[in-house]
Amino acid sequence: MLKSVIFDMDGTVLDTLSDLHAATNVSLTKNGLPKRSLDEVRRFVGNGIRRLVELAVPEGSDKGTVDAVFADFNDYYKDHCADRTRAYPGINTLLSSLRQAGVKTAVVSNKSDYAVQELVERYFKGGFDYALGVKDGVPRKPAPDMVYAALSALGAAKEEAVYVGDSDVDLMTAKNSGLPCIAVTWGFRDRAFLRAHGATRFADRPADVLRQVELLLGADPRDS
Repeated sequence: MLKSVIFDMDGTVLDTLSDLHAATNVSLTKNGLPKRSLDEVRRFVGNGIRRLVELAVPEGSDKGTVDAVFADFNDYYKDHCADRTRAYPGINTLLSSLRQAGVKTAVVSNKSDYAVQELVERYFKGGFDYALGVKDGVPRKPAPDMVYAALSALGAAKEEAVYVGDSDVDLMTAKNSGLPCIAVTWGFRDRAFLRAHGATRFADRPADVLRQVELLLGADPRDS
């Protein structure tokens, strides 16, 4: 029986793109480098801030340049991670419905843990039973370690959980963790991209996630 739902953060429960774009360009400009477009940053997001910076700097940049931009990104983002970030419409209702159904929830993200904790507190206070971002010593997604940490905290086995995300990284994370994946189409990747990377379950709105969960619980979604 399903006991827990584990969510990705960026592009799944929160629209963080504008703040990530701003932080990217502030840090690039500070180091005398050309800015990136919103669409470019959208494509770069998914593997953590370090990887975002590596993709954002000009090709061939040395490690010192990457380190400097990465440090400036974190300095800026700590104070500006919620300037324009918003929860996607319907997410808080979804979390409340899952709780009412006795299903525990977690969010695991390749975003730095300081930002994950601040954003969860700001937008989902009490909505998640567990939250985890990137920390030293814990391999980031698509390695399964962050998902396993969440399952342990929730007291659920992988056979009792489902993963919800918006990217190819999330699809790989779910596969590596042994969890079924619900791919959301309102995030940073579209349905065609997700399907091409192996997605078979889709949600076009948060209510669709609830219906998928109800099916996994054995309930009739028409009752919702």
